[in-house]
Amino acid sequence: MLSAYIYPQFDYEPPAELRGETVRRHPVVVVGAGPVGLTVAIDLAQQGMPVLLLDDENSVSLGSRGVCYAKRTLEILDRLGVGDRCVDKGVSWNVGRTFFREDEVYHFQLLSQPDHKRPGMINLQQYYLEEFLVRRAQALSGIDLRWRNRVVGVQQEPGNGAGDEATGVLLQVKTPDGIYPLACDWLIVADGARSSIRAMLNLEVEGRVFMDRFLIADVVMKADFPAERWFWFDPPFHPGQSVLLHRQADNVWRIDFQLGWQADPEEEKRPEKVIPRIKAMLGEDREFELEWVSVYTFQCRRMEDFRHRRLLFVGDAAHQVSPFGARGANSGMQDADNLAWKLKLVVDRGAPERLLDSYAEEREFAADENLLNSTRSTDFITPKSKASLAFRNAVLTLARKYPFARALVNSGRLSVPAVLAGSSLNTPDSDTFGGEMRPGAAMDDVPVRADGHEGWLLDAVGNRFVLLYFVDDVAAVDASTLAALRALADGPIPVEALLLAAARAVAVPGLRVFEDFRGRYAERYDARPATAYLVRPDQHISARWRSFDRDAVAAGLARASAQA
Repeated sequence: MLSAYIYPQFDYEPPAELRGETVRRHPVVVVGAGPVGLTVAIDLAQQGMPVLLLDDENSVSLGSRGVCYAKRTLEILDRLGVGDRCVDKGVSWNVGRTFFREDEVYHFQLLSQPDHKRPGMINLQQYYLEEFLVRRAQALSGIDLRWRNRVVGVQQEPGNGAGDEATGVLLQVKTPDGIYPLACDWLIVADGARSSIRAMLNLEVEGRVFMDRFLIADVVMKADFPAERWFWFDPPFHPGQSVLLHRQADNVWRIDFQLGWQADPEEEKRPEKVIPRIKAMLGEDREFELEWVSVYTFQCRRMEDFRHRRLLFVGDAAHQVSPFGARGANSGMQDADNLAWKLKLVVDRGAPERLLDSYAEEREFAADENLLNSTRSTDFITPKSKASLAFRNAVLTLARKYPFARALVNSGRLSVPAVLAGSSLNTPDSDTFGGEMRPGAAMDDVPVRADGHEGWLLDAVGNRFVLLYFVDDVAAVDASTLAALRALADGPIPVEALLLAAARAVAVPGLRVFEDFRGRYAERYDARPATAYLVRPDQHISARWRSFDRDAVAAGLARASAQA
């Protein structure tokens, strides 16, 4: 019955540096080939930047680890070329249910609106996600992926005396065949929660470690439970504690048991301790096999600064949250999505280096939001006083009947993209808009049609600066406006104008035209004729106007690229 997954072993090859060959200086080195490091490496390579990616192992992560991948992450994976593989293999879900003892107290729906390409969440073992990303990276000529290459030394090169804080990074890398030096202009640190590079530089992470322990059990079994998230407070099969159940690919079920701080981690991982817990939950007659077991504690911490001159920290190397709410890998991959386009623009000298300060600004804000939500969830799940426990149980009791109490139930506020409303890259609104698609928000997807073929707006937008221009009838747009829209592509930072038409999506030379055939774009973006949205390469909205003005777009673009 065991899962059919076979862990791949990737080949180690002695680096050219160990053979005495002259190797050029690398523009970007990424350390850590987990989901976040792979994401940023693939994103950069797809934009034409060569990347050296180092990892000290030669396989994917053991066990399911990260399980839930949110809609926004799936949209990023679509741009990386692996979205379909992940969704096809994973278990899609939109419904979560919360139980108190034996009764359901409430349930939620992640996507209440129709017409989205991707589900609210998928469940997929991290080893699958990593393998899909590794295969994609191996298919790209711009990525030099080196296994069993461990960074054992790091220092920043001194400045040149002309105002530069640093000119690059020097590394020492250990392999089975010896140690060799590397030099790069930029180092992206994605080596996880126990980051060795962060430790070498004596950089701290600050926050809370919660005094509780949880057991993860990956169980292979055939069961007809629906593809939903189930969370129990004080269930009869595990009294006084909480339990979480998720279905994954290959009939693997993820079960998290709260244990309490006094539990012995090594003792609790023994099969003779785990199996009785599972039988109490599933019944004596349920056949299952253990695939993977681990014990973890909650941490809600982050580095003070995500940028240290030529070093940029992403994912768990920069911040750690509790797993309830699926904020770990999802927020880390959004770090990578935020960083890649900015670094590419800086390296190409299309933007000043201070654009990278906005990476730290925006993702530190997002980390604080995640830490706040994660801390609140953890405090609700693991109350530390009798008064807190009494309050929580009263909330759960009232939630069976009263909507106001359901809003207080917190079994893990699930990951959503941070709205970067206060970003220095945004252009404040000068017009009145409704809806949620304000500057700083990640774009909502909508169905569109072009040349008789139905598709999705985010696929059309891709990974570039785009101006979305909404019209009733394309044929009624005057020639001077069309010419000005086309001319946006010829600027120092190219901007592609996409026309979205309420009707009559006729062809226009030099411009792509899409029909908002279900009216979802007009609805979700509060779009009226002549409404224009400037979108960044990470598909966050940067500015919006009720009419198109080329000078206003140029000013918005300058601000979005830290040139104003």
